[in-house]
Amino acid sequence: MKALLFIMVLFGISTMTAQSEQIERDIENIEEKIIEWRRYFHKHPELSNREFNTAGKIAGHLKSLGLDVQTGIAKTGVVAVLKGKKPGKVVALRADIDALPVTERTGIPFKSEVTTTYLGKETGVMHACGHDTHIAIMMGVAEVLSKNNDFAGTVKFIFQPAEEGAPPGEEGGAELMVKEGVLKSPDVDAIFGLHIGSYLNVGQIIYKPGGIMAAAQRFVIKVKGIQAHGSSPWNGVDPILAASKIVDGLQTIISREMKLTEEAAVITIGKISGGVRNNIIPEEVELIGTIRTLDYDMQKILNQRMKEMVLAIAKAYRAEATIEIASGLPITYNDPELTARIIPSLQKAAGKENVNLTKAVTGAEDFSFFQKEVPGFYFFLGGKPVDLPSEKTTQHHTPDFYIDESGLLLGVRSFINIVYDYLGT
Repeated sequence: MKALLFIMVLFGISTMTAQSEQIERDIENIEEKIIEWRRYFHKHPELSNREFNTAGKIAGHLKSLGLDVQTGIAKTGVVAVLKGKKPGKVVALRADIDALPVTERTGIPFKSEVTTTYLGKETGVMHACGHDTHIAIMMGVAEVLSKNNDFAGTVKFIFQPAEEGAPPGEEGGAELMVKEGVLKSPDVDAIFGLHIGSYLNVGQIIYKPGGIMAAAQRFVIKVKGIQAHGSSPWNGVDPILAASKIVDGLQTIISREMKLTEEAAVITIGKISGGVRNNIIPEEVELIGTIRTLDYDMQKILNQRMKEMVLAIAKAYRAEATIEIASGLPITYNDPELTARIIPSLQKAAGKENVNLTKAVTGAEDFSFFQKEVPGFYFFLGGKPVDLPSEKTTQHHTPDFYIDESGLLLGVRSFINIVYDYLGT
């Protein structure tokens, strides 16, 4: 009996080893395809809610793998389902697919030459945040798993449009996908996503349990005065003066009222508009900005104090003011229990020494809408050439953004390890 048990255990180990070796071969063999896909999407970028060609290319690939594919989700999203050989839980993997209104100047052979009109201005279109790499990685994951579906459960691939934000007046992105039921039928138990980083060395992965990216809110302040000739301001009420004091006052909320040793918080005014010429004091000034927070209690206090301060400062300068604060994006929150469970999978993919904790960043991600519904985990994948000095790193959302494609295979390996380790066999 003991001999039989030993043989069964030994056979099981041999089978698992053979399976792992086959998966690893399939991962290595798909690198050329991943790079080809990435370059195609980079050369043919499309803006948020306009990813028609992108979605078609993705859907065609997924259908060729025999997956159950749905298109037109949240306008241009693609969702595919792959069932394992045994029943079990459902895991979702997400890749964002939209590009940005940025004119590329990298000079790479597959540089984007696409142009468009965005908010009334002529501009180039570029994958200046790495979403092209996310698509290619996920297409590779789908292909490898379709050949190796010995896991117990189901994988749902979510190719999400409009992560950068839907055009004015439109819905889109993760929020709309959730609203349309992307996490249902089959119901998702956990969701995973990654973002490539031009600042992080190839081969590296960084993560953080809890809040890893900030909540983002857009706000609009309108300051109304009384128009007057610039030579006699005493005949009117100057909204430009009141607005400048509001800008200054808002920063004191951050520097004097927020407990910045606990979590970061930011208020930024990104646009000020008002007036038509040098010698006319205008009737109204508009301020538009963003709020970034990593704690919902701090966010609540910050929003309240902004409303109080804007109205009070305007009144002090005899002006009137209104402020509107949108709900915006939630905090990108990594479920601590799920994080602890998944870290060994990443360490297995990249090597323990290459998987490290990071601090939270004040950037934002609409992946957070998925995490509000189900436990989720989001991590960063290295895309910077190892020999490139940090001071020469190209920034995201800029015309010079650059990614080293040798880092893409680690993204594939990471997701596949996550699937097998979470679902089991």
